[in-house]
Amino acid sequence: MYHDLKEVYWWNDMKRNVADFVEKCPNCQQVNAEHQWLGGLTQNIEIPIWKWEMINMDIMVRNSQTQRKFDSIWVNVDRITKSSHFLPVKSTDKAEHYAQLYIEEIVRLHGTPVSLISDQGPHFTTNFWKKFQQGFDI
Repeated sequence: MYHDLKEVYWWNDMKRNVADFVEKCPNCQQVNAEHQWLGGLTQNIEIPIWKWEMINMDIMVRNSQTQRKFDSIWVNVDRITKSSHFLPVKSTDKAEHYAQLYIEEIVRLHGTPVSLISDQGPHFTTNFWKKFQQGFDI
């Protein structure tokens, strides 16, 4: 707040006055980063030893559809080489479809990964993992 105010205003002890005000302001304290929940414990992510061993994946949703009715892009990124596969998908596709597509497009080319990291979106739920395991007769 001080940095914003000093662009326009100035008075003696301004920095201390602003700090005192912010310290006593209930709204300022609620939005203060020190009082925010961080969403859980962070975990260190291992460094892969071999390419396509550890993969990050996410879905980018678009507003417009292609001629074949795809409205999203499924992004799969190898964590060591940063090479990527961009797969067109529909936002209405089920988790089972994603698992089958993953086996057909990624596993076929690069083998089975050691780990997959996603944002835990609705497409990467228990159904995804069940279908993924069924694809390998696990």
